[in-house]
Amino acid sequence: MAIMSDRWIRKMALEHGMIEPYVDGQKRDGVISYGVSSYGYDARVGDQFKIFTNVDSAVVDPKEFSANSFVDRQTDVCIIPPNSFALASTVEYFRIPRDVLVICVGKSTYARCGIIVNVTPLEPEWEGHVTLEFSNTTPLPAKIYANEGACQFLFLQGDQPCETSYRDKAGKYQGQRGVTLPRI
Repeated sequence: MAIMSDRWIRKMALEHGMIEPYVDGQKRDGVISYGVSSYGYDARVGDQFKIFTNVDSAVVDPKEFSANSFVDRQTDVCIIPPNSFALASTVEYFRIPRDVLVICVGKSTYARCGIIVNVTPLEPEWEGHVTLEFSNTTPLPAKIYANEGACQFLFLQGDQPCETSYRDKAGKYQGQRGVTLPRI
């Protein structure tokens, strides 16, 4: 399994629509950086946020998840309460090739502020906007900036295509658009 370079990412994005919209090079003047880097792609967070709240003293249950646990905001700057989290999605829409697995790591700018970005791997032939989870581990409110870098995706190519892809399994998050809550 090899990690794929900027050349491969650029080719797959421009010729095969792997990342749309695609930003060539790193944009960084006055913003948290985004775009293609040496061995990854720094995706942007959109401006739709679901901020966790416990107004109704709900229990977080992935099998019976209540959308009432969130307040929705469309904003350029999302404020996450202390020791809480928010969901958002990438600006970019991804189409993962059958022989590729994608892992995500948070941006160091956010990590140095106690903000953790969590994303599960993007499986072969999965496509959609990626739902991002931002955890504020601090005792202070934290800011997330829409349309700026949020996390870096690393593309790992297998030595052969997988036998069963996410599309083959008819995965429940296939083709998701915007922020997507847990599904069973």
